[in-house]
Amino acid sequence: MTAAHHPIAIVGAGLGGLTLARVLHTSSVQAAVFDRDADRHARTQGGMLDIHEESGQAALRAAGLHQELLKLVLPGAEAMRILDRHATVLFEESDDDSTHTRPEVDRGRLRDLLLDSLPNGTVRWGAWVVETRTREDGRHEITLADGTVFTADLLVGADGAWSKVRPLLSSATPAYTGVSVVESDLLDADARHPEAAELVGGGMLFALAEGKGFLAHREWDGSLHVYTAVRAPLDWLDGIDFADPAAAKTRVLEQFPDWHPALRALVADADGPLVPRPIFALPVSHRWERVPGVTLLGDAAHVMPPFAGEGANNAMQDAAELARAILDHPGDTEAALSRYEQAMFPRAEAAAADSSANLAVCFAADAPKGLVGQFNSRPEQAK
Repeated sequence: MTAAHHPIAIVGAGLGGLTLARVLHTSSVQAAVFDRDADRHARTQGGMLDIHEESGQAALRAAGLHQELLKLVLPGAEAMRILDRHATVLFEESDDDSTHTRPEVDRGRLRDLLLDSLPNGTVRWGAWVVETRTREDGRHEITLADGTVFTADLLVGADGAWSKVRPLLSSATPAYTGVSVVESDLLDADARHPEAAELVGGGMLFALAEGKGFLAHREWDGSLHVYTAVRAPLDWLDGIDFADPAAAKTRVLEQFPDWHPALRALVADADGPLVPRPIFALPVSHRWERVPGVTLLGDAAHVMPPFAGEGANNAMQDAAELARAILDHPGDTEAALSRYEQAMFPRAEAAAADSSANLAVCFAADAPKGLVGQFNSRPEQAK
């Protein structure tokens, strides 16, 4: 079965793909978005995001959604504290809600904002892309898992780290960074887990030492989302039975035998299942030669470690800049893509380098010394 041809097809209905569709829509340029999920509620969308003024917020301004974004901000969530393995506070920063330079919002609620800003039918749910190829006539052909085949003049891969569009441009694949994360939640924390709620505070917690640690933040619904991170071989996670939450907790906490009980409790008292997340990244300098009618954005282009808050922000900035280039070059897709990529490559490389450097600092043998030093050396701290 062959579906209709689409002038612009976007694979992936994450923040980047939806931002691209939204900015184009504000200028009456329609794009078709294809996503493998059955619907918008098929899976959770992750935790809180700090939306940077110069990137994510700029993109949402271009999308006409900045004021709506501010309504999603969690007050107090920009607070942050750094602890050692003994739960000693080494650095603490309170939140200043007045500036909104990096406000915290829930990823799922932000995605809903973008979805609700698009015309019905823009996103084709249940569209699992299994193959892409370039035809002799220059159009791109996309095959879905159900056998549907359609074509596009401009194909944008916004489909994440394991992109099915990337092979049209690059042979690069993400590599394991050496750090694995196990995610968990403490629900209704103030009432059910008051000690953990007090430990984490109103924003973000880093508790680090010797290549491992607990990272946690407060969610808009009053829960705490916890990331337990360990420098370990990739097969470390394979030895944990995540179908058995109690057994999984025991195995994960084997990595933290002499840590403060309050920190161990972030995992021991978790509600629901634990979820494994090995951290992968593309090469910092990932680029490709220009291929007519196809490009990438977000993790498909430059997946990076999540330790600088740059992933989602760069994806949305990619999307807004690509949309602007398309709108500024009507009828000349190649000029638009060239402008977009020439600006995106060095910007993404700088963000990926920062993210990789932060991973090294957070999981160094002498952590959290380096992270505390970074924050203490900022100009605002010097003042």
